[in-house]
Amino acid sequence: MKRALITGAGGFIGGHLVTRLKKEGYHVTGADLHLHSYVKSQADKFLTCDLRDPKHCHRVITDEYDEVYHLAADHGGIGHIIKNEQYVMANNTAINHAVIEQCVLAGIPRLFFSSSVCVYRNMKAGESEMTESHVYPAYPDSEYGWEKLYAERSLLTQARHSNMQVRIARFKTVYGPYCTFEGGREKVVPALCKKIAETDDGGIVEVWGDGTALRCFTYVDDLVDGIRILMKSDVDEPLNLGNSRRWTINELVMLIAKVAQKDIRIYNNLDKPVGVLARNFSTKQIEALGWRPKFRLEEGLRRTYSWIDAQVQKGRGTC
Repeated sequence: MKRALITGAGGFIGGHLVTRLKKEGYHVTGADLHLHSYVKSQADKFLTCDLRDPKHCHRVITDEYDEVYHLAADHGGIGHIIKNEQYVMANNTAINHAVIEQCVLAGIPRLFFSSSVCVYRNMKAGESEMTESHVYPAYPDSEYGWEKLYAERSLLTQARHSNMQVRIARFKTVYGPYCTFEGGREKVVPALCKKIAETDDGGIVEVWGDGTALRCFTYVDDLVDGIRILMKSDVDEPLNLGNSRRWTINELVMLIAKVAQKDIRIYNNLDKPVGVLARNFSTKQIEALGWRPKFRLEEGLRRTYSWIDAQVQKGRGTC
């Protein structure tokens, strides 16, 4: 039986990854600051810890693991990233440094790191797809992106000077059941699902910006498929991972409203932060390994909205 450690296992993507690895027969240990109140981890063991602290990493990351999946991070939607950029950068740099160093010391054979397409520069609508190499010359749009890019460099450097194999995926926007949907860290899909769940038929929903920003949305099961395919591969360079179909934010609102069976009007608040204008990244490299997204956005939204609507009706929070 293979043994895996997942950092960030108390969160959204980490929780889904725990479930997948358990189905594949792994013995799974999860590590995080806490569990979401609505999540009961399927991990064989769950360790509460602060991975910014090297002493906690030393206790958690030992030579018993065949694989480590490093998902732990201070992250959230554009509001959280901009408002708390100094803390996001400091926290994640501390987490990544401590985790990477301890993985090397413990002799972990293979380490997965969840990076982000935030490592790329801002784009305009109509631009050609960016491949992984277009990350340089580097000009991420946010400090969160700079921190992720630095972590990639740190990992690749450690891999060159140790026996540890590194796998890195740059996630596109991920959504699905159990995602954070309130509290300030929610991303665009769960934020809009919650707004629509709380809005009566015929009501108005606030959208940050003019609604023309372009995004790609990846259902969590598809993302976990990609993580597993990449982890089993021999590709040691960062790959883009996520759906390539692009939608404007206003189109996303209308699709969620369709799923919710509500007539919704949009109020575009131009005073709110938007982030980048467009995203358009090639996924040819991960597709060459056999990965394809299975979930159309409407189906993924139906599952996500149904779960968030149920939480809203119960009055349940996210932590």
